[in-house]
Amino acid sequence: MAYGLTSDFLMGQCTNAYDYFGAHFVKQGKTKGVVFRLYAPMASDVSVIGDFNNWDMYSHKMNKVDDTGIWEIFVPGVNDYCAYKFHFKNAKGKYVDRIDPFAFFCEVAPATCSRTFDVNNFIWHDQEFLDSRDRNFDKPMSIYEMHLGSWLKNWENRFSSYEEIADILIPYVKGMGYTHVEFMPIVAHPFLGSWGYQATGFYSCDPRYGNPYQLMSLIDRLHKEGIGVIVDFAPVHFANDKWALKEYDGTCLFEYNNEHRVSPWGSLQFDLGKDPVRSFLMSAVNFYINYYHADGIRIDAVSNLIYWNGNKNDGENSGATEFIRRLNAKMHIEHNDIMMIAEDSSDFAGVTKPTWQNGLEFDYKWDLGWMNDTLKYYALDPIYKKYDHNKLTFSMAYFYSDNFLLPFSHDEVVHGKGTLLNKMWGDYYQKFALLRNLVTYQFAHPGKKLNFMGNEFGSFDEWNENKSLPWELKNFPAHDSISRLYHDLNLIYRAHPAMYIEEHNPERFRWLIVDNSNDSVFAFQRKVNDETLIFVFNMTTNFYDHFGIPMLEEGTYEEIFNTDKDIYGGANQYNGAHIDSVYGYLTIKLASMGACIFKKVK
Repeated sequence: MAYGLTSDFLMGQCTNAYDYFGAHFVKQGKTKGVVFRLYAPMASDVSVIGDFNNWDMYSHKMNKVDDTGIWEIFVPGVNDYCAYKFHFKNAKGKYVDRIDPFAFFCEVAPATCSRTFDVNNFIWHDQEFLDSRDRNFDKPMSIYEMHLGSWLKNWENRFSSYEEIADILIPYVKGMGYTHVEFMPIVAHPFLGSWGYQATGFYSCDPRYGNPYQLMSLIDRLHKEGIGVIVDFAPVHFANDKWALKEYDGTCLFEYNNEHRVSPWGSLQFDLGKDPVRSFLMSAVNFYINYYHADGIRIDAVSNLIYWNGNKNDGENSGATEFIRRLNAKMHIEHNDIMMIAEDSSDFAGVTKPTWQNGLEFDYKWDLGWMNDTLKYYALDPIYKKYDHNKLTFSMAYFYSDNFLLPFSHDEVVHGKGTLLNKMWGDYYQKFALLRNLVTYQFAHPGKKLNFMGNEFGSFDEWNENKSLPWELKNFPAHDSISRLYHDLNLIYRAHPAMYIEEHNPERFRWLIVDNSNDSVFAFQRKVNDETLIFVFNMTTNFYDHFGIPMLEEGTYEEIFNTDKDIYGGANQYNGAHIDSVYGYLTIKLASMGACIFKKVK
């Protein structure tokens, strides 16, 4: 079995390398201990050093298993939480200390050691959830994206543990109506400002918040409440700390050894044409599915995988696209109920198409084009919106080419970009009115939904990973009304099949008003089975006491949602009674910068 696994590892076909490499608690005869295994082809004179041998480089020399560069030793009496590293002579003839690339746990930065941890004995209680999960193609999916370290800081200004977060996060997310949480990378990373996207330990959960069992407990509890978990993963690059993966055995074992070695972020880029690197990363993804019960994996910076440096003019990185196809195909074969999601800003054709159609076989792709066009449109003075009318209509022209997810993510509320509220045009009141309109538009538009934590507060301050979310804003009616808006839209979204079933069937979506650039009013219909919903958006400050919406279906309609209600901070210019369509038109009251949803009465 070990031979087959290591052979697959070397050929880039292995998805469970963690079963062999790293530090594993075993019993040899009557003796309990840990087997340490390392892949370092150009290393020599290899030892494991740690708490258990007083960091003595001579106590536990590792044995070279074969000429492929695998080293192994059994050390009796080793317990959980023992700090350790590998000590060896590298290809340059220098003795170095390096972390275990497959370590399941590690020390909290700035300390740099790996730690032993037995990840096999956690008792899960989520089988009912796992039995019912799938890829959510015909289910509502509203994702709450979050950074664990800044969602809720403890009163002592320390990081809350996974379990402390669970006590508050779970009732909050469930009460707000979200279906999933998405954790920004929860792997070990030394620099907090990288948010986990520049990692050192790809199998080690972030020790700032606790140990692997505590993270498992958080996910287990989320599952028991019916909330799915998506985990961010960054296979493009890794942190360039010398004690970690950089020039691991004195050679570029993990990274490119050419002009592509350094990424646009200053980190080191994985050489995704190397088969052992492919096995290392595919196994890491699979590890979070198998051991942490992740329901989805969001792959970061896919455009930087597809094209060298993310630049189409530099050409396709065929080694990386082959890796992505292999990763997604293998994950779908082994887990037909988990989602693979691409954060991709490229125009590469077929990101969510199957590999036999030359696609990359992701289940979903972030629609960053929709996000950029939408935010630019909402920032415009209403006088000029008619000149960029297509920014609100173009997305449906390509919507059916991929399975899209509509994100307002962490990337949009940092580095001087401004919060969603700050991006809106107008004065204080108008900004809130347009924000309500924007959020409604996101929920109304076909595609799954994602919002970064804090969007629901309507904050004026950008997200800062060193601070807790501004929970105090809920004490102010204008901001608390935005939170109520998100809550109600989540519930409406989940309650109405027309908003999520068969989204990629063009028959389910019809524009009712698409070219009224002078008024900047949009309207469309979404229909599935016997449910018909009408969505109307007024993008200017004009108020209409009677505005006619051309209808495809005659009948009686009731207004089920209006952003101008006072509970959302509006002026109560809404339609109260049922309205009958007359001569093919539904005549409604349309509030300034308002958005409303109507449902056909059966």
